[in-house]
Amino acid sequence: MNRTWVALFFGVLLWSGLSPHDYLTWFLEVLPALIGFVLLAATRRSFPLTPLAYWLILFECLVLMVGGHYTYAHVPVFEWINGYFDHGRNNFDKFAHFFQGFVPAIAVREVLLRFSAVNGRGWLFFLVSCVCLAVSAFYEMIEWWVAVVAGGSSEAFLGTQGYAWDTQSDMALALLGSMLAQLGLRRLHDAQLARL
Repeated sequence: MNRTWVALFFGVLLWSGLSPHDYLTWFLEVLPALIGFVLLAATRRSFPLTPLAYWLILFECLVLMVGGHYTYAHVPVFEWINGYFDHGRNNFDKFAHFFQGFVPAIAVREVLLRFSAVNGRGWLFFLVSCVCLAVSAFYEMIEWWVAVVAGGSSEAFLGTQGYAWDTQSDMALALLGSMLAQLGLRRLHDAQLARL
């Protein structure tokens, strides 16, 4: 975490909190980013991460903030994509769930490798994928709990937009993201880990 990282985080956080679609949805969406920032700040000296992990985490935080500002069903660039391709829905939530697997895959991979918790690349790939899928499933349960508590007012947070398979496709995209991150970023990540 450097000054640029922190400035981007707080700059977008401030923007996202200015007149969001609704403040409850905004808070629910940006809360994981705020928790992540606190954890990263608390561990930056005792357990610094690779630059790749830090920048990916920032990207995920920015995705959460954009989703919190507009709600996942109304992000403007995805409205344009929807209109152009006639998808019938705003797919920003699918984009976000893909990265909900992609980004944690590198962080989980880093923790498992640095603590020598796994022997063998096959087991590492499998366990990282499993952890990312579990995180995605837990997030879907949080959405369910919010829906039970909030009733009809939870639609903005859920972002299902009437899609019956929303939960399953969200988890599938997170799993796909976790696998692609491991396959595509392994060498870069390993090189940065070697320099820590």
